[in-house]
Order: sequence, then C-alpha cells, then structure tokens
Amino acid sequence: MQLKDTNFFEEVFRNRIIWASFCSWGVAQSIKIITGAIKEKRFDFRWLMSTGGMPSAHSAGVSSLATAVGMYSGFDTVVFSITAIIALIIMFDAQGLRRMTGRQAVALNKIMEDIYYKHEVKPERLMELIGHTPVEVFVGALLGIMVAIFVVTF
Repeated sequence: MQLKDTNFFEEVFRNRIIWASFCSWGVAQSIKIITGAIKEKRFDFRWLMSTGGMPSAHSAGVSSLATAVGMYSGFDTVVFSITAIIALIIMFDAQGLRRMTGRQAVALNKIMEDIYYKHEVKPERLMELIGHTPVEVFVGALLGIMVAIFVVTF
C-alpha cells in the first residue's frame, strides 16, 4: 500500500463538507448568543458552548453534513444513507433523551431548593436546558440544509 502524497491541512481547509457543518453550527450558536444577549441584556461566555435553545446547533450541523455529502456524493449513495441515518439519530436524541434529562434536572433542582430552604443540604444546581423541542430541532435542520447548499454551491 502506498500512501497518497498530500498536504493534510490544505485538503481539510478546502473540504466544503466540513466547512458547511462548522458554519451551520456557528450560525446556530450565534443566533442563540445574540438572542440571549438581547433577552438577558448581558453577555455570558457560557453561551458559546451551551446546549439547548433555538435553533438546535446539533441539528444544524448534522443536517448540513448530510446535505453536503448528498450534494457531493449523490443522494442515492451508501455514504449519504449512512450520514442521513446518523443525523436523524442525533436529532432524535437532541429532542428526546436530552430533553427528558433537562426536565429531570428541573425536578431535581426544585427538590434541592426545598431541601436548602430547610437548611439540610447546600444545593448544586443542575443544568436544565440540555435538549431541544421538536421545533428547535426542525429549525436547526432547516438552517443546516440552507447553509450546506450555500457553502457547497458558492
């Protein structure tokens, strides 16, 4: 087996599929940061890597990945099928399992507040906004598809 003589960083930099995915994730996170700053009238650095909220950056990234792969490889290929199924699993997880984890965090935080006010335990708050609503996932997926079409086409 002979290795291909390539410049790894140059090839990665030219890879529009990767760029489409990263751009989609970045646009979705930026929307959440901007709306959070407007709503809260302050900036919080934790918003840069936070999960949950509108639109879903997970959905934007994976739907952009699947769309870009389909545009390059064809929508009837094995590689697109694999990418699309993995994207659907990630989006299902984002709105299902992770959302339920967030609901459990709300209940546990309420229990901890009750215990704290009785002066029995000092609470450590759990992160409540972990997953996404189906609408957040859908909007994230649409955003990802649009960014992929833009990045791959232009």
